[in-house]
Amino acid sequence: MRKVLFLIITFGFLWAEDTYINALIGEDSPYLQQHAHNPVNWYPWGEEAFNKAKKENKLIFLSIGYSTCHWCHVMEEESFTSEAVAALLNEGFVSIKVDREEFPQLDKKYQKMYMAVHGKRGGWPLSVFMSPKAEVFHLATYIPRDGYGAMGMMNLLPSFTRLQQENVGQLQVLVEEHKQAALRVNAKGNLNEQLNVGVMDQAVHDISAEFDPENGGFASRPKFPEASKLALLIDIYKLSGNKKALHMVELTLKKMARGGIYDQIDGGFFRYTTDRQWQIPHFEKMLYTNAELLPVYVHMYALTTDPLYKKVVDETIAQMEKSFMKEGVYLSASDADSDGEEGGYFIYEYAEVKNHLERQGWKPDEIEEVLAYLGIEEDGNIDGDFSHTHITGDHVPLKIEEAKAYLREVRVKRTFPFIDSKIITAWNAMMIKALFAASRLESHYLTLAEHRVEALLKRMRIKEGLYHQMLLGKEPKQEGLLEDYAFLMDALIEGYARTYNKAYLSLLRNLAKEAIEKFYKQKQWYLSDDGIGAVADFDDRYYTSALSVMLENLVRLSSLTEDLSYNEIVKETIENSGAVLKKSPAKAPKLLHVFLRLKMGDIILKSNMKNLRKSSKEIEAMIYPFVLSKVEESDKYLACRVNSCFAYDTNITALINHIEKEQQ
Repeated sequence: MRKVLFLIITFGFLWAEDTYINALIGEDSPYLQQHAHNPVNWYPWGEEAFNKAKKENKLIFLSIGYSTCHWCHVMEEESFTSEAVAALLNEGFVSIKVDREEFPQLDKKYQKMYMAVHGKRGGWPLSVFMSPKAEVFHLATYIPRDGYGAMGMMNLLPSFTRLQQENVGQLQVLVEEHKQAALRVNAKGNLNEQLNVGVMDQAVHDISAEFDPENGGFASRPKFPEASKLALLIDIYKLSGNKKALHMVELTLKKMARGGIYDQIDGGFFRYTTDRQWQIPHFEKMLYTNAELLPVYVHMYALTTDPLYKKVVDETIAQMEKSFMKEGVYLSASDADSDGEEGGYFIYEYAEVKNHLERQGWKPDEIEEVLAYLGIEEDGNIDGDFSHTHITGDHVPLKIEEAKAYLREVRVKRTFPFIDSKIITAWNAMMIKALFAASRLESHYLTLAEHRVEALLKRMRIKEGLYHQMLLGKEPKQEGLLEDYAFLMDALIEGYARTYNKAYLSLLRNLAKEAIEKFYKQKQWYLSDDGIGAVADFDDRYYTSALSVMLENLVRLSSLTEDLSYNEIVKETIENSGAVLKKSPAKAPKLLHVFLRLKMGDIILKSNMKNLRKSSKEIEAMIYPFVLSKVEESDKYLACRVNSCFAYDTNITALINHIEKEQQ
């Protein structure tokens, strides 16, 4: 680390300012760049840092976060810009900074260990303390600079260096405890008995137990959207007619669409809320949150034709295109903070809005009606006199669009939150899938999806290799992870269903072959092929499990290509690692979806391209959720299973009626 003296001219005066430059200065990651001038002597993840720790016999401090993480910013301001904390870290530790969006496999590895040790989920920043041999002995999340007892960095860091110097035996005991926790969390959970479709009833029962009957959603607080759980409930309703499953989806989607988790002025969802009512969000907008919710709203509109669902789809896509799209690809996330204030870009003061509308000649009752409808309160609902918008009533004011236009003008004068400019293959693929899904409602989204997938492949599919992430203007360096293969294949399958583009099917075969070779080893799936050893799991909490998505890709690819070897890998994986389906299926909703697909079987509708395109609306309207279509040179419509056909007709409606009778 170098300390540099800068000379700055301000208002005609010459000022001297000290700053620091550490080893992160050459990194591309916006998150690492945010820490490149900390007095902490940070290193990026790599051999240099670990070799230094061994050579100098220093402990390792690994800090994992991301650029739009509010509490990561807080810990930086409190501790990583503090010369006192930096002195402790630089003297006794080798400090490593990791962007979780660059290395999600690393983050997953240590988050799973945190849960095994503490019995609860971790979060960000994640603070990992290791021996000089890179063996974990302590895990925490946000740590304040000062705290009670040993809870603050100023007390915690010296206690760890003393432990290493004075009580190596105790340090090794802690290391061993964490090793055992890691073994427990990565142990295979064999599914030793046959499950049947009755597991759907158990899943609905378990989800009902955590369902909020007043506000929707599946927790008290914080409350996340959990798109994969909502999608599973839609499938269960379609398969069994379970109205309780449908009710949970409808209430949740409507409450979110009218709540503060949804940006009522510009569109798009925030990452989660801190309250039960979906009112007060953590103001980050993540590409993956929006991308995964869009198909759920598309499916619910197709089921109910409720215009609220389509409104959310259109506004959310428009927001992603406006704020997150650049040069044909999507950026990863926007920050919660604006000018150092959490949510500052999004909130409004009652008096300011009221006074403006009065000056515009609005009548008092018009003003009160609009402000009440948008939840802009005189006493504020979030921070002092400030309010965050949410819908409070069913009657839509006549002047609501005029009011929203003014509120947008207010925002334009503010600083837009920082946007992390990383292009992540997996998250872009999620958004592309959402566009293909949305094209069922509006045809122009199909062209947009095709352009976006072309732009992504141009940047991330290079010389038969897939890459994980990059910054615009730079070459990608990091090889693709399981999540990149999984979500890209998912998007291509959705794209094939909408376009019948043979190139998509050809690329799917290649990606499947590469993914199996890279990530499926000794009947175990891994998140990466880089020696980190992060075992893939079925957790859908933040976004859908890459492993579960990959398994569904293989099932569908088996149906589309009639290659049964893909299905064998899926069966093997579920038998070896799918015990969660018996113990608590609601905890792995996407995996349960895959199991039901495998158990009940795909129906593949085949005909020539002209017939399939002509009949697309009828095919999309089928209630059975596991339907695929494939071009085959036939004037008839064929209804097939993975390796045989069971019905045909020249009339698609007659064939669908035949299929539905068979399914009863």
